[in-house]
Amino acid sequence: MYLCLSAPVRLFVNQLIIMLLAVNTAYQPSDYLPILIQFGLAVAFVAFAMVVSHLVGPNRHSRVKDAAFECGIESVGNARTPISVKYFLTAILFVLFDVEVIFMYPWAVNFRQLGTAGFVEMIIFMTLLMAGFGYVIKKGILRWNEAVPSQTFTTKPVLAKQPAKVAQAA
Repeated sequence: MYLCLSAPVRLFVNQLIIMLLAVNTAYQPSDYLPILIQFGLAVAFVAFAMVVSHLVGPNRHSRVKDAAFECGIESVGNARTPISVKYFLTAILFVLFDVEVIFMYPWAVNFRQLGTAGFVEMIIFMTLLMAGFGYVIKKGILRWNEAVPSQTFTTKPVLAKQPAKVAQAA
């Protein structure tokens, strides 16, 4: 297969192979020294900050201060109560759309180099993103205070059980 290539392509392949073989891939332990120093300084700073705040900060205990509370309100009930699935859906949707928006930053930086093809690709990406957002809105996942018809399991009232409305209608 190598012989089927034209002479300039073979020359390029040869130069590429020589360049790849010339790269020194044998790293020495001293090459990692700056990374280890930075990691050590970060750990030392965190430890130093924790020790100093513990030593310098106030250390007053009382029954009121040691009581558990959240946002200034005393805790009532069990902490193991079930949480609505809408909370988790909202969190997952936030992460999903947040990550998709992150993909737009490299596109914006390289907008001019990408040209028309890059613009069309971003339009397709945004169309798919908005279609997903429209689906989320249509399903009512972001509605918190009202019951969504597709997610409720109550039966509709039967007219026979409501004689007052039947009498008013007649």
